[in-house]
Order: sequence, then C-alpha cells, then structure tokens
Amino acid sequence: MNKLDSLNYYSATKKYDLRFPALAVDIDADVVVVGGGFSGINTALELAEQGVTNIVVLEGRHLGYGGTGRNGGQIMAGIGHDLDAIEKHVGPQGIEEIFRISNLGAGIIRDRIAKYGIDADFRNGYAYLGFNKRQESTLREWEKSFRAVDPDVDVRLLTGGDVRQVVGSDVYGSALLHMGGGHVHSLNLLLGEAKALTGYGARIFENSAVVDVEYGGERVTVRTAMGSVRAQKMLWACNGFLNGLEPEIYKRTVNTYAFQLCTEPLPDELIERISPIRGAYSDIRPIIDYYRVTNENRLLFGSATALVDYIPSDLKAWNRDLMLKVFPYLKDVKIDMAWGGPLCCGANLFPQIGTLTGRPNVFYVQAYAGFGVTPSHIVCKVLAEGMNEGSTRYDLLSSIPHVNIFAKDRLRAVMTTGGKAWNQLSGFWKGRR
Repeated sequence: MNKLDSLNYYSATKKYDLRFPALAVDIDADVVVVGGGFSGINTALELAEQGVTNIVVLEGRHLGYGGTGRNGGQIMAGIGHDLDAIEKHVGPQGIEEIFRISNLGAGIIRDRIAKYGIDADFRNGYAYLGFNKRQESTLREWEKSFRAVDPDVDVRLLTGGDVRQVVGSDVYGSALLHMGGGHVHSLNLLLGEAKALTGYGARIFENSAVVDVEYGGERVTVRTAMGSVRAQKMLWACNGFLNGLEPEIYKRTVNTYAFQLCTEPLPDELIERISPIRGAYSDIRPIIDYYRVTNENRLLFGSATALVDYIPSDLKAWNRDLMLKVFPYLKDVKIDMAWGGPLCCGANLFPQIGTLTGRPNVFYVQAYAGFGVTPSHIVCKVLAEGMNEGSTRYDLLSSIPHVNIFAKDRLRAVMTTGGKAWNQLSGFWKGRR
C-alpha cells in the first residue's frame, strides 16, 4: 500500500456506513458528475435543491478518497490564497464581490448540517497566527476586513502574552481569533451530504472509474468498465485525481503534497492547554502549519514541505518534528496515524470553474490549492447556479483565465519547488513571512 493511502483519522472515525454499487448498466441522466469528493457531491446537492434531481455521480474508488477525506477539516474565511493575483482580471468591483462571497462558506456548512441533521463534529473557533511584527500588521488588516464583512462575529487580535488565551504555544507573537470559523470532520460531512443527495433521488456509483467520454452535441456519454451514462450536462470534479482524462483542464494544474498526523487521545487538561478555544489554527506563512483538536481529544497537525517538494520517507517523524516546534511539551505523546495526499494547484492558486472550449454543457471545477473544505462549498454553490440557470456570480468566477502548465508531469517536482521558493520570497513582501 502507498504510504499516502494509509489509514487516516477520518476513515478510522467515520460515522456513516454508506456503500454504493459499481455502475454496471447503461442509463440516462440530466447531469453526470465525475468525482465523489466535496466538489462533485456539493454541486450535485446544490442542483438537487434547485430541482435538478436526475443526477448520476461516478466515483472511481470510494466517496472521499481524495482530499475530502485527508484534509485538515479547517473552516476558514476566503476562497483562494491571494486575491491580488486575480484582481487584474476582475477589477476592483469583482474583487469586492469575491471577497463578499468568500465569507459565505462557514454559514453554508452550518446550514447544511442543520438542514439534513449531519453528524460531522462541527465546532466554532479559529485563529490565524503570526510569528513576527510583519505578520501582526497583516493580521491587523485582516481584522478590519473580517469585521467589515460580518460585524456580528467575534473577531479579535491578541498579541504578546494574550495569545495564550487562544493557543498554548510560545512561538507566536499574535493571533487573530475568528469565532465565525472553526472545524469539522470533513469525511462525515461529505457522507452526510451524499446521504442527503440520494434523498432527492440522485444515484451514486462507487468503484466506477471513467474510461472514456464522448462529447456528442447536446448529449455526453461517459463510459466506465461495465456501464455508461448519457446526460445533457457533465461536470468534471476530479481535482488532483483527474489523471489526464480531460487534457484541456488537466494541463492547467499541478499537484504538490501535504501531510498530517493524528496523536493518541489526550487528557482534557492537555487539550485545554493546547487549545483553550478547542478550535482550529493556521499560521499565515506561504506554506502553513495547520492543526486542530478533535472531539476525541486528539490533535491533528499538518503541513507541507517549505521549499523542496518531496514526500518524506517517515510521515510520522516528519510531522512530529514540526508539531514539537509549536508544542514542545508533547514530546512524549504517541502518534497514532500519519498520512498525506496531493494538493491540486493552478498557477494563481485560485479555484478554477468553467466549461470546456466549444462545449457549453461540459463543466469543471478544480485547483483549491490546499484550501478545499470551505471554498468548495462556496465555489460549488456558484457553479451549480451556472450549470442550472446562470448567475452573475458564476460569470465572475468563470471569467478568471487559467494558465496552462507545460511539461507538468515530467518537471512536476522542479515546478512545485520553484513555486514554493517564489511564494516564500513574495510572502515576505506581502507581510506573510
């Protein structure tokens, strides 16, 4: 077994035992979705809520196999990494609208959990963390922006010794508390959403990898090894697992990797020391550390390699070293699990949605660049609007151009290493280093 596919916290603690058959017949649908992660299931559920219910979802392995079932579970504000990178394409008014909708994610998740009674361990409480005065200045600007968008949410900047009211670590000089954010068991959220989707009559098939797609005018035919789906509209929602199936969008992204660990269950007093708010955290460097505590009193801690792109030989040891830099008093804590997976990134580190060239009925969504839990719920709401009756929000997000990344397979490690180096350098000037 690939070490990245090893048992992780989410699969070990899932609460929904959902199993779906492999596609073994030829069927018709209004919409066929390829990909059973947040992007595919969220878009399908949004469409179903709008009355489009004859939907088929095809997943090559099992629901949540990709980033949805391997991530940090962080519920944070925003969509992309750096809105400055897209402002030239959408203008000041476009950026203002994107910033407005980027604050919707936590509310969408909360409402969906309440509407369908999803058991996903949702918890409020998030902190963005700074190491130095430059980052503190950045967090002060973020505080103003967050308060302007949602003045009713508890948003506060803490500095110096007050940081320990939020997180039990001496390495940070500032912390921006945002009680509108938080964390969630992402796999249980997905499975609860999939269960809700089937309640509308949509059909889901697992272990149904796509082997061929025929674009034929007003209808699309998607074939698996044992069956096919003929539909009026199609959505590619494979993200980092597209594997060249659709060349036009495959060449617009490149994969890098992130890795996580999960500690043994910890005593209440230790959890309170780590996280007085029992929340989720990330610093604001270009390559972040991110972590949270779980309902079972475990600490999940994750990051990615800062400069050179590689997969560590010992994921437990690699993650543990990073964890101990933040929480040295956890040196005797046992690490139960460690895992990793690909992050699908575009050149501007902003999610990509749109339609294939000359094929207005074939849609796609991809490239969350590691920030997928909350943005996927925002982006896929907008995408569903575009797939159904259209909207100005869809027109805005789909207007952002996507650059082709040449020789991405042959030179992947070189490209991602160079990208990390550039982000680290530019992060200094943007107050994030």
